[in-house]
Amino acid sequence: MAKEAATAIEPTREENYPEWYQEVIKASDMAENSPVRGCMVIKPWGYALWENISRVLDDMFKQTGVKNAYFPLFIPLSFLEKEAEHVEGFAKECAVVTHHRLEKGENGGLVPAGPLTEPLIVRPTSETIIGDAFSKWITSYRDLPVLINQWANVVRWEMRTRLFLRTSEFLWQEGHTAHATAAEAIERTRMMLEVYRKVAEDYLAIPVITGEKSASEKFPGAETTTCIEAMMQDRKALQAGTSHFLGQNFAHASQIKFQSDKEIEEYAWTTSWGVSTRLIGALIMTHSDDNGVILPPRVASSHVVLMPIIRKEQDKDAIMDYTRAIADRLRKLAYYGRNIQVEIDTRDIGGARNWEWIKKGIPLRVEIGPKDMASDSVFVGRRDKEPRDKAAMQKDAFVDGLIDLLDEIQSNLYQKALDFRNTNTRPIDDKNAFDTFFTPQNAERPEIHGGFALSHWCGDAECEKRIKERLNVTIRCIPFDGETAAGHCIECNGPSAKRVVFAKAY
Repeated sequence: MAKEAATAIEPTREENYPEWYQEVIKASDMAENSPVRGCMVIKPWGYALWENISRVLDDMFKQTGVKNAYFPLFIPLSFLEKEAEHVEGFAKECAVVTHHRLEKGENGGLVPAGPLTEPLIVRPTSETIIGDAFSKWITSYRDLPVLINQWANVVRWEMRTRLFLRTSEFLWQEGHTAHATAAEAIERTRMMLEVYRKVAEDYLAIPVITGEKSASEKFPGAETTTCIEAMMQDRKALQAGTSHFLGQNFAHASQIKFQSDKEIEEYAWTTSWGVSTRLIGALIMTHSDDNGVILPPRVASSHVVLMPIIRKEQDKDAIMDYTRAIADRLRKLAYYGRNIQVEIDTRDIGGARNWEWIKKGIPLRVEIGPKDMASDSVFVGRRDKEPRDKAAMQKDAFVDGLIDLLDEIQSNLYQKALDFRNTNTRPIDDKNAFDTFFTPQNAERPEIHGGFALSHWCGDAECEKRIKERLNVTIRCIPFDGETAAGHCIECNGPSAKRVVFAKAY
């Protein structure tokens, strides 16, 4: 069937969603695959987005008393072995360093030499090595709480990779805290999850469901894992952030002990929490369309591009002066903790210039030609509207109303994503209907299914396992604000106190 209108991205979401996702990233110039298998090069347009997300998160962390630190990339194998469930959970993803230098081999090529006394794990996560530091820093209840975050890279040797969503190396922050009581640690776990929810919804314009993971889905070694779950446009779930209550498991493994106010030696209660560059993948799959990325203004790499239209050489100086004057005024405006970021694109490449910025997702495109200058106006296109939906605005009205305009775009993106999630989320109590909901109706589009099912679960891991094996569907979370009315398990018909979120997931 022929398309009604040409699009910048091919294939479209309807034609091939996974390939569309890769093409959107390529067209937006955010990132590319590196020569190292499973790793990515994050290009300036994509890295600026990560910097903006990081800045917002970092400010919120510090408002809760968290301080930044840095810990080694390499972790002794013996550290991971101290916590059995933890090492088992990460064993298949670990990259291992066994030698410390290279030397020339018999054929003249370089070969590993100098085997290490103990293998080193390239950081998959840092609970164990940070726990070792905590065991030295903490001796008394007066030393608690310890609230630490680090911005770092992580290596998890993934078999199937996809830019931003799942790569062998990625960027993230990981928070680690130690407390005198379980109640304090649990409070911190929920506090940091709330930070993630706020950043996802208020800045990335991604509606999320907050809840607790089932036992089979929790972080290896944790007592409980809480999470934020989002729905992508192919109706799959994406785990966008996690916050873990670790209990005293890692404290026992790392000997994090303190003298209490009653002069009794006790083990600390710890937490860990993190989000990564996966948030960029979530943003892309939540908001982008068949013309490219759409960036929420509050984290956008830049807010506005000014495109002077110069058809006659004698008009050039006047138009450029007019354009630069607008840029200077815009750059003095503050928007969510940073000044408005303005691009000026003077390239003479015709309509391709406009389409390049559409594909990059910049919130506002502004064309400035001789007629606009003569009427003291600008010609404005919004990325949350159709590409050809542009309008003339008086220059002063545009500058003075820019902040409101950006917030309107931000609000529109969030509402559109929320409406999509609500449309594709439904309570299901019948097993046959449940199976049908998650069964692709088109053999050529196996990734497309129903969405989120709110169904009862008895709490039995065997029921959860059978559903996963039959449908490749997992419990994404047990919502904090979910319905608590009694019902019957969707798998075994046993008693259930609460609905949970079932979905296929990345």
